[in-house]
Amino acid sequence: MNEFRALVVNKTETDFTVKVQTVSMNDLPEGDVVIQVAYSSVNYKDGLASIPNGKIVKTYPFIPGIDLAGVVVSSKDPRFQEGDEVIATSYEIGVSHFGGYSEYARIPGDWVVPLPKGLTLKEAMVLGTAGFTAALSIHRLEENGLSPEKGKVLVTGATGGVGSLAVAMLAKRGYNVVVSTGKETEHEYLRKLGAKEILSREEVCLEQIRPLDKQYWAAAVDPVGGRTLATVLSRIQYGGSVAVSGLTGGTDVPTTVFPFILRGVNLLGIDSVYCPMELRLKIWERMANDLKPEQLLDAIAQEITLEQLPEALSNILKGKLRGRTVVKLS
Repeated sequence: MNEFRALVVNKTETDFTVKVQTVSMNDLPEGDVVIQVAYSSVNYKDGLASIPNGKIVKTYPFIPGIDLAGVVVSSKDPRFQEGDEVIATSYEIGVSHFGGYSEYARIPGDWVVPLPKGLTLKEAMVLGTAGFTAALSIHRLEENGLSPEKGKVLVTGATGGVGSLAVAMLAKRGYNVVVSTGKETEHEYLRKLGAKEILSREEVCLEQIRPLDKQYWAAAVDPVGGRTLATVLSRIQYGGSVAVSGLTGGTDVPTTVFPFILRGVNLLGIDSVYCPMELRLKIWERMANDLKPEQLLDAIAQEITLEQLPEALSNILKGKLRGRTVVKLS
Protein backbone atom coordinates (compact mmCIF):
# COMPACT_ATOMS: atom_id res chain seq x y z
CA MET A 1 0.00 0.00 0.00
CA ASN A 2 2.94 2.37 0.57
CA GLU A 3 3.54 2.71 -3.18
CA PHE A 4 0.76 2.89 -5.76
CA ARG A 5 -0.15 4.43 -9.11
CA ALA A 6 -1.70 7.80 -9.79
CA LEU A 7 -2.13 10.23 -12.65
CA VAL A 8 0.11 13.18 -11.87
CA VAL A 9 0.09 16.57 -13.58
CA ASN A 10 3.21 18.65 -13.19
CA LYS A 11 4.19 22.10 -14.38
CA THR A 12 7.64 23.66 -14.38
CA GLU A 13 9.00 26.79 -16.01
CA THR A 14 9.79 24.83 -19.17
CA ASP A 15 7.49 21.81 -19.22
CA PHE A 16 3.98 20.47 -18.50
CA THR A 17 3.33 16.74 -18.11
CA VAL A 18 0.32 14.48 -17.54
CA LYS A 19 1.38 10.90 -16.83
CA VAL A 20 0.77 7.84 -14.70
CA GLN A 21 3.51 7.37 -12.14
CA THR A 22 4.27 5.72 -8.81
CA VAL A 23 3.59 7.75 -5.67
CA SER A 24 3.64 6.92 -1.97
CA MET A 25 1.34 7.46 0.99
CA ASN A 26 3.73 10.18 2.17
CA ASP A 27 2.92 12.16 -0.98
CA LEU A 28 -0.77 12.40 -0.09
CA PRO A 29 -2.14 15.44 1.75
CA GLU A 30 -3.43 15.32 5.31
CA GLY A 31 -6.86 13.80 5.97
CA ASP A 32 -8.81 11.66 8.41
CA VAL A 33 -9.84 8.85 6.08
CA VAL A 34 -7.64 6.74 3.77
CA ILE A 35 -9.63 5.23 0.91
CA GLN A 36 -8.64 2.54 -1.57
CA VAL A 37 -10.18 4.07 -4.66
CA ALA A 38 -12.24 1.68 -6.77
CA TYR A 39 -13.54 4.18 -9.36
CA SER A 40 -13.28 7.81 -10.32
CA SER A 41 -14.82 9.68 -13.27
CA VAL A 42 -14.06 12.26 -15.96
CA ASN A 43 -15.51 15.74 -15.57
CA TYR A 44 -14.97 18.99 -17.48
CA LYS A 45 -13.16 20.45 -14.46
CA ASP A 46 -10.78 17.46 -14.54
CA GLY A 47 -10.06 18.23 -18.18
CA LEU A 48 -9.15 21.80 -17.24
CA ALA A 49 -6.87 20.46 -14.49
CA SER A 50 -4.95 18.51 -17.13
CA ILE A 51 -3.90 21.51 -19.26
CA PRO A 52 -1.29 24.19 -18.45
CA ASN A 53 -3.66 27.16 -18.32
CA GLY A 54 -6.85 25.50 -17.05
CA LYS A 55 -6.93 27.75 -13.95
CA ILE A 56 -7.99 24.85 -11.72
CA VAL A 57 -4.75 23.58 -10.15
CA LYS A 58 -2.82 26.07 -7.99
CA THR A 59 0.27 24.06 -7.02
CA TYR A 60 2.24 21.25 -8.69
CA PRO A 61 2.81 18.31 -8.82
CA PHE A 62 -0.87 17.43 -8.41
CA ILE A 63 -3.26 14.47 -8.65
CA PRO A 64 -6.59 15.55 -10.24
CA GLY A 65 -10.01 13.87 -10.09
CA ILE A 66 -12.94 15.65 -8.38
CA ASP A 67 -14.84 12.37 -7.81
CA LEU A 68 -13.92 9.09 -6.13
CA ALA A 69 -15.60 6.04 -4.63
CA GLY A 70 -13.94 3.23 -2.75
CA VAL A 71 -13.37 1.36 0.50
CA VAL A 72 -12.00 2.80 3.74
CA VAL A 73 -8.67 1.21 4.71
CA SER A 74 -8.02 3.36 7.79
CA SER A 75 -9.83 6.17 9.59
CA LYS A 76 -9.24 8.61 12.44
CA ASP A 77 -12.85 9.75 12.07
CA PRO A 78 -15.25 7.71 14.25
CA ARG A 79 -18.00 8.03 11.60
CA PHE A 80 -16.05 5.76 9.23
CA GLN A 81 -14.58 2.31 9.81
CA GLU A 82 -12.23 0.06 7.86
CA GLY A 83 -14.23 -1.71 5.15
CA ASP A 84 -16.88 1.00 4.75
CA GLU A 85 -17.85 1.81 1.16
CA VAL A 86 -17.80 5.56 0.66
CA ILE A 87 -18.01 8.40 -1.87
CA ALA A 88 -16.02 11.64 -1.87
CA THR A 89 -16.79 14.47 -4.29
CA SER A 90 -16.73 18.27 -4.27
CA TYR A 91 -15.13 20.60 -1.69
CA GLU A 92 -11.41 20.94 -2.58
CA ILE A 93 -11.00 17.43 -4.00
CA GLY A 94 -9.18 17.50 -7.34
CA VAL A 95 -8.68 21.27 -7.10
CA SER A 96 -6.40 22.05 -4.15
CA HIS A 97 -6.52 18.62 -2.45
CA PHE A 98 -5.23 15.52 -4.28
CA GLY A 99 -8.14 13.76 -5.96
CA GLY A 100 -9.48 10.50 -7.28
CA TYR A 101 -7.04 9.63 -10.07
CA SER A 102 -5.03 7.58 -7.62
CA GLU A 103 -5.26 4.05 -6.26
CA TYR A 104 -5.39 5.54 -2.75
CA ALA A 105 -6.67 8.88 -1.46
CA ARG A 106 -6.59 10.58 1.93
CA ILE A 107 -9.62 12.79 2.53
CA PRO A 108 -11.01 14.85 5.45
CA GLY A 109 -13.89 12.99 7.08
CA ASP A 110 -16.20 15.98 6.66
CA TRP A 111 -16.02 15.50 2.87
CA VAL A 112 -16.91 11.79 2.89
CA VAL A 113 -20.40 10.36 2.18
CA PRO A 114 -21.40 6.76 3.03
CA LEU A 115 -22.39 4.82 -0.10
CA PRO A 116 -26.20 4.71 -0.07
CA LYS A 117 -27.98 1.36 -0.28
CA GLY A 118 -29.11 0.86 -3.85
CA LEU A 119 -25.86 2.01 -5.45
CA THR A 120 -22.65 0.15 -6.25
CA LEU A 121 -19.30 1.95 -6.17
CA LYS A 122 -19.25 1.96 -9.97
CA GLU A 123 -22.78 3.33 -10.22
CA ALA A 124 -21.84 6.06 -7.75
CA MET A 125 -19.12 7.20 -10.12
CA VAL A 126 -21.33 6.96 -13.21
CA LEU A 127 -23.35 9.52 -11.27
CA GLY A 128 -20.53 11.43 -9.57
CA THR A 129 -20.51 15.22 -9.60
CA ALA A 130 -22.42 15.30 -12.89
CA GLY A 131 -25.23 13.16 -11.50
CA PHE A 132 -25.23 15.06 -8.23
CA THR A 133 -25.56 18.33 -10.16
CA ALA A 134 -28.41 16.94 -12.27
CA ALA A 135 -30.20 15.56 -9.22
CA LEU A 136 -29.74 18.77 -7.24
CA SER A 137 -31.12 20.72 -10.22
CA ILE A 138 -34.26 18.53 -10.31
CA HIS A 139 -34.62 18.70 -6.52
CA ARG A 140 -34.51 22.52 -6.58
CA LEU A 141 -36.95 22.69 -9.51
CA GLU A 142 -39.40 20.47 -7.63
CA GLU A 143 -38.97 22.56 -4.48
CA ASN A 144 -40.06 25.51 -6.64
CA GLY A 145 -43.25 23.77 -7.73
CA LEU A 146 -42.30 21.64 -10.73
CA SER A 147 -44.28 18.44 -11.27
CA PRO A 148 -44.91 16.33 -14.40
CA GLU A 149 -48.38 17.78 -15.04
CA LYS A 150 -46.99 21.34 -15.24
CA GLY A 151 -45.61 20.77 -18.76
CA LYS A 152 -42.49 20.03 -20.75
CA VAL A 153 -39.01 20.27 -19.19
CA LEU A 154 -36.02 21.30 -21.32
CA VAL A 155 -32.50 19.92 -20.84
CA THR A 156 -29.72 21.78 -22.67
CA GLY A 157 -26.32 20.27 -23.49
CA ALA A 158 -28.10 16.96 -23.30
CA THR A 159 -25.28 14.61 -24.37
CA GLY A 160 -22.90 15.81 -21.64
CA GLY A 161 -22.64 14.27 -18.19
CA VAL A 162 -25.08 16.58 -16.39
CA GLY A 163 -27.42 16.69 -19.39
CA SER A 164 -27.52 12.93 -20.00
CA LEU A 165 -28.22 12.14 -16.37
CA ALA A 166 -30.81 14.92 -16.07
CA VAL A 167 -32.69 13.49 -19.08
CA ALA A 168 -32.68 9.97 -17.62
CA MET A 169 -33.66 11.14 -14.12
CA LEU A 170 -36.49 13.36 -15.36
CA ALA A 171 -37.80 10.58 -17.60
CA LYS A 172 -37.86 8.19 -14.65
CA ARG A 173 -39.85 10.76 -12.67
CA GLY A 174 -42.46 10.86 -15.44
CA TYR A 175 -41.62 14.21 -17.02
CA ASN A 176 -42.08 15.05 -20.69
CA VAL A 177 -38.43 15.77 -21.53
CA VAL A 178 -37.33 18.02 -24.39
CA VAL A 179 -33.60 18.14 -25.14
CA SER A 180 -31.24 20.30 -27.13
CA THR A 181 -27.96 19.14 -28.63
CA GLY A 182 -25.50 20.15 -31.32
CA LYS A 183 -24.81 16.49 -32.14
CA GLU A 184 -27.18 15.08 -34.77
CA THR A 185 -25.57 11.65 -34.46
CA GLU A 186 -26.75 11.29 -30.84
CA HIS A 187 -30.53 11.44 -31.31
CA GLU A 188 -30.98 7.69 -30.79
CA TYR A 189 -28.91 7.86 -27.59
CA LEU A 190 -31.07 10.70 -26.24
CA ARG A 191 -34.29 8.89 -27.06
CA LYS A 192 -32.97 5.82 -25.26
CA LEU A 193 -32.44 7.99 -22.16
CA GLY A 194 -36.05 9.14 -22.33
CA ALA A 195 -36.14 12.29 -24.48
CA LYS A 196 -39.52 12.82 -26.15
CA GLU A 197 -38.49 15.75 -28.35
CA ILE A 198 -35.07 16.79 -29.72
CA LEU A 199 -34.14 20.33 -30.72
CA SER A 200 -30.97 21.56 -32.41
CA ARG A 201 -28.59 23.82 -30.53
CA GLU A 202 -29.54 26.67 -32.88
CA GLU A 203 -33.21 26.35 -31.93
CA VAL A 204 -32.35 26.97 -28.29
CA CYS A 205 -29.50 29.47 -28.67
CA LEU A 206 -30.90 32.22 -30.90
CA GLU A 207 -28.98 34.96 -32.69
CA GLN A 208 -31.73 37.47 -31.86
CA ILE A 209 -32.98 36.96 -28.30
CA ARG A 210 -36.32 38.54 -27.48
CA PRO A 211 -36.81 39.91 -23.96
CA LEU A 212 -39.93 37.72 -23.84
CA ASP A 213 -40.76 34.97 -26.35
CA LYS A 214 -43.53 32.39 -26.57
CA GLN A 215 -43.89 30.21 -23.46
CA TYR A 216 -42.63 26.72 -24.31
CA TRP A 217 -41.36 24.93 -21.18
CA ALA A 218 -42.40 24.63 -17.54
CA ALA A 219 -38.76 24.42 -16.46
CA ALA A 220 -35.24 23.77 -17.69
CA VAL A 221 -32.03 22.14 -16.53
CA ASP A 222 -29.22 24.19 -18.07
CA PRO A 223 -25.55 23.19 -17.72
CA VAL A 224 -24.65 25.51 -20.65
CA GLY A 225 -25.24 29.14 -19.62
CA GLY A 226 -24.44 32.07 -21.93
CA ARG A 227 -26.81 32.92 -24.79
CA THR A 228 -28.55 29.58 -24.39
CA LEU A 229 -29.61 30.51 -20.85
CA ALA A 230 -30.83 33.92 -22.04
CA THR A 231 -32.97 32.33 -24.76
CA VAL A 232 -34.37 29.72 -22.37
CA LEU A 233 -35.34 32.34 -19.77
CA SER A 234 -37.38 34.20 -22.38
CA ARG A 235 -39.35 31.03 -23.20
CA ILE A 236 -40.16 29.62 -19.76
CA GLN A 237 -43.80 29.44 -18.79
CA TYR A 238 -45.26 31.79 -16.18
CA GLY A 239 -43.93 30.91 -12.71
CA GLY A 240 -41.49 28.35 -14.09
CA SER A 241 -37.84 27.87 -13.15
CA VAL A 242 -34.43 27.34 -14.75
CA ALA A 243 -31.68 25.52 -12.83
CA VAL A 244 -28.30 26.66 -14.15
CA SER A 245 -25.12 24.78 -13.29
CA GLY A 246 -22.57 25.38 -16.04
CA LEU A 247 -20.83 27.82 -18.33
CA THR A 248 -19.73 25.90 -21.41
CA GLY A 249 -21.77 28.41 -23.44
CA GLY A 250 -20.07 31.37 -21.79
CA THR A 251 -20.35 33.44 -18.63
CA ASP A 252 -22.23 36.43 -20.05
CA VAL A 253 -26.04 36.11 -20.11
CA PRO A 254 -27.62 38.74 -22.40
CA THR A 255 -31.07 38.85 -20.77
CA THR A 256 -33.38 41.46 -19.24
CA VAL A 257 -35.43 41.63 -16.05
CA PHE A 258 -38.64 40.94 -18.01
CA PRO A 259 -38.82 37.12 -17.54
CA PHE A 260 -38.44 37.64 -13.79
CA ILE A 261 -40.81 40.58 -13.21
CA LEU A 262 -43.44 39.92 -15.89
CA ARG A 263 -43.62 36.12 -15.75
CA GLY A 264 -42.33 35.35 -12.27
CA VAL A 265 -39.57 33.12 -13.66
CA ASN A 266 -37.06 31.75 -11.13
CA LEU A 267 -33.36 31.42 -11.92
CA LEU A 268 -31.90 28.78 -9.60
CA GLY A 269 -28.13 28.61 -9.18
CA ILE A 270 -26.89 25.05 -8.67
CA ASP A 271 -23.61 24.60 -6.77
CA SER A 272 -22.45 21.05 -6.16
CA VAL A 273 -19.12 21.99 -4.57
CA TYR A 274 -20.17 23.50 -1.24
CA CYS A 275 -23.68 22.07 -1.03
CA PRO A 276 -24.39 21.56 2.71
CA MET A 277 -23.85 18.00 3.92
CA GLU A 278 -27.46 17.58 5.13
CA LEU A 279 -28.77 18.32 1.63
CA ARG A 280 -25.90 16.39 0.01
CA LEU A 281 -26.88 13.21 1.86
CA LYS A 282 -30.52 13.70 0.86
CA ILE A 283 -29.57 14.09 -2.83
CA TRP A 284 -27.39 10.95 -2.78
CA GLU A 285 -30.31 9.02 -1.24
CA ARG A 286 -32.57 10.24 -4.04
CA MET A 287 -29.98 9.16 -6.63
CA ALA A 288 -30.04 5.67 -5.13
CA ASN A 289 -33.84 5.57 -5.26
CA ASP A 290 -36.36 7.73 -7.16
CA LEU A 291 -33.75 9.52 -9.29
CA LYS A 292 -31.66 6.46 -10.21
CA PRO A 293 -31.87 5.98 -13.99
CA GLU A 294 -32.84 2.46 -15.01
CA GLN A 295 -30.23 2.32 -17.76
CA LEU A 296 -27.48 3.92 -15.67
CA LEU A 297 -24.61 1.59 -16.56
CA ASP A 298 -25.61 0.35 -20.00
CA ALA A 299 -26.55 3.53 -21.83
CA ILE A 300 -24.71 6.33 -20.07
CA ALA A 301 -21.33 4.95 -19.01
CA GLN A 302 -18.09 3.77 -20.53
CA GLU A 303 -15.20 2.43 -18.44
CA ILE A 304 -11.51 3.23 -18.97
CA THR A 305 -8.20 2.54 -17.24
CA LEU A 306 -5.78 4.98 -15.66
CA GLU A 307 -3.58 4.70 -18.75
CA GLN A 308 -6.48 5.76 -21.01
CA LEU A 309 -7.29 8.75 -18.84
CA PRO A 310 -5.09 11.44 -20.51
CA GLU A 311 -6.87 10.91 -23.84
CA ALA A 312 -10.29 11.06 -22.16
CA LEU A 313 -9.36 14.31 -20.39
CA SER A 314 -8.36 15.81 -23.72
CA ASN A 315 -11.57 14.60 -25.36
CA ILE A 316 -13.91 16.05 -22.75
CA LEU A 317 -12.47 19.51 -23.42
CA LYS A 318 -13.11 19.01 -27.13
CA GLY A 319 -16.72 17.96 -26.52
CA LYS A 320 -16.00 14.45 -27.78
CA LEU A 321 -17.21 12.48 -24.75
CA ARG A 322 -20.81 11.33 -24.44
CA GLY A 323 -22.52 10.65 -21.15
CA ARG A 324 -20.16 9.55 -18.40
CA THR A 325 -16.66 8.07 -18.45
CA VAL A 326 -15.69 6.03 -15.38
CA VAL A 327 -12.06 5.32 -14.44
CA LYS A 328 -11.41 1.89 -12.86
CA LEU A 329 -8.59 2.03 -10.31
CA SER A 330 -8.83 -1.24 -8.36
